[in-house]
Amino acid sequence: MVRNIERRMALADAGIQVLAEEGARGLTHRAVDAAAGTPRGTASNYFPTRDDLIRALVGRIEERLTPAPEMLAALEKRTPDPALFADYVRDVVRRLLSDPHVAIALFELRLEATRRPAVADALGAWRRQAFDADVAFNESAGLPGGRTKIALFHYAIDGLMLDRLTVPVESTLSVDAAVNRLVAGILR
Repeated sequence: MVRNIERRMALADAGIQVLAEEGARGLTHRAVDAAAGTPRGTASNYFPTRDDLIRALVGRIEERLTPAPEMLAALEKRTPDPALFADYVRDVVRRLLSDPHVAIALFELRLEATRRPAVADALGAWRRQAFDADVAFNESAGLPGGRTKIALFHYAIDGLMLDRLTVPVESTLSVDAAVNRLVAGILR
């Protein structure tokens, strides 16, 4: 059984790579098999439909973007204030930039969600759940900012990521400086 889980994860990782490199139109079972180095038909055995494959990619993106427990443990020892909030935001940005295939695949899925209701359903459910979890975490940690401000941070981080992963508008402003200014402006 462990081997099946490992292969499923490897196929999902290959799907993320295909999605990031080829776009949603290039995401096929055959392309996933080729990227994973598995025999033809393996991806369709694990994910019989394209919608099953998309749901698996969304789940794997969530796993790959989950913060490291040791990082969370270190941050939760600190006093809740805007500086701590900025460090949490900085960690999100760091995780996205350190794994650009995941960030790009996520943008590809968001675009594909505008064309395919099944993608919108899978991605939308995950995003709403993740957003609610962010709001609950923020409240339980005693961090500044409520639901609306957390939404504004999601919008801001999405824009920052799209900018940094594609064609930066301002290359002299560091990511840390951008995060500091966003936190100062939104939490004001």
